[in-house]
Amino acid sequence: QVHVVESGGGLVQPGGSLRLSCTASGHIFRMDGINWYRETPGKQRELVATITGGNTNYGDFVRGRFTISWDDASNTAHLRMNNLKPEDTAVYYCAAHLRLGGEAWGQGTQVTVSS
Repeated sequence: QVHVVESGGGLVQPGGSLRLSCTASGHIFRMDGINWYRETPGKQRELVATITGGNTNYGDFVRGRFTISWDDASNTAHLRMNNLKPEDTAVYYCAAHLRLGGEAWGQGTQVTVSS
């Protein structure tokens, strides 16, 4: 099994920055990528960013502001979020994409952008 745990959420003012982390453990070899999602009550879940091998991809609503990366030494994915906006307020989830299909989800971390 693969387990992921998110951290780094919190309250930040508009225009500020946060870095979320997603640390994977267990059968890491079963992973081939990390996806970050976000959920807001009343809205459809959004795919924020993905990283697979050396390739990254972003939702249009965060492209140019967010950066996803992977650190092999710590088995940790980071999501650097700059120029945060109130509409970025959400629960952010990390999911390890598994080679044989499916995802292993974390518990989520709250990000609130407010003055």
